[in-house]
Amino acid sequence: MFGKKKHHTQIDKDQLELIEYAQSRIRQKKRLRTHVLLFFIGGLFLFLTNTILGVGNHFKLFNYNWHVIATFVWLFFLTYHAFNVLIGHSFMGKSWEKKQLEKLVAKQQIKINTLKKGLDKETEMMLQSQAEKAILTSEQSSNITIIVAASENNVIGKDNQLIWHLRDDLKRFKQLTNGHCIIMGRKTFESFPKPLPNRTHIVITRQTNYQVPDGVIVVHSLEDAIDASKHDSQPFVIGGGEIYKQAMSMAHTIELTKVHHQFEGDTFFPEVDALKWTEINQTFHDKDGNHEHAFSFISYTKNIV
Repeated sequence: MFGKKKHHTQIDKDQLELIEYAQSRIRQKKRLRTHVLLFFIGGLFLFLTNTILGVGNHFKLFNYNWHVIATFVWLFFLTYHAFNVLIGHSFMGKSWEKKQLEKLVAKQQIKINTLKKGLDKETEMMLQSQAEKAILTSEQSSNITIIVAASENNVIGKDNQLIWHLRDDLKRFKQLTNGHCIIMGRKTFESFPKPLPNRTHIVITRQTNYQVPDGVIVVHSLEDAIDASKHDSQPFVIGGGEIYKQAMSMAHTIELTKVHHQFEGDTFFPEVDALKWTEINQTFHDKDGNHEHAFSFISYTKNIV
């Protein structure tokens, strides 16, 4: 039941017919060669029988010795045999041979085209796979991280300003982003009194002539911003709301400060999908004299699909 299957060579009807025809021609030519050999041996035998042994010396036909007549009759049949094999059969089978050859060539061409299509598709899939691997490698070379503080109802700001002041959250932001690229929208950048020290600012804006201080990089899309930060092993996306939405599909990590209070606002952080993200760490901070609201530092990593 589970024995090894025998391999059967696939030969179509036309190919089999052509092979059988070739084998038949080989057999015909072998018989002709045998006939020629027998003719020479037989002719010599008849000659020796008549001349040396004297068999039938007195029998003549048309004034010729009998062995001469027998030799010529045999030569006639040999000539007919040779004509039929080498000339007559060739003439009769030429058009059929050509037709069969054309059919065989056409079938082989179809098979070649099919193989080429398969190879083209395989090549395309291989190139696509290589491109995906290159993109994945490129993405994995930089751990794109979203860093954000959001309320229980996902509010992150109002009128381009923070709604709360949490000292430890600001310290954590400085500690994590120090020495890295920070990617932001134009409004987020304009909310800073001045560029933050020891960070490379990458600002995304649609404005073509947007003026920024020296050292600040201006780009026109999140993709360009990520490309500009490719030298950084962990660039940070710091806002605002629209940039966060775009970055959710590209980021590998989320560093979220969850403020345990609900606020009114006009800018929101997207809901973290538990099917796509896994919480790997959470630290709770209760409210105190320096913090008006309780909050938690929560770290997420993207699930590998």
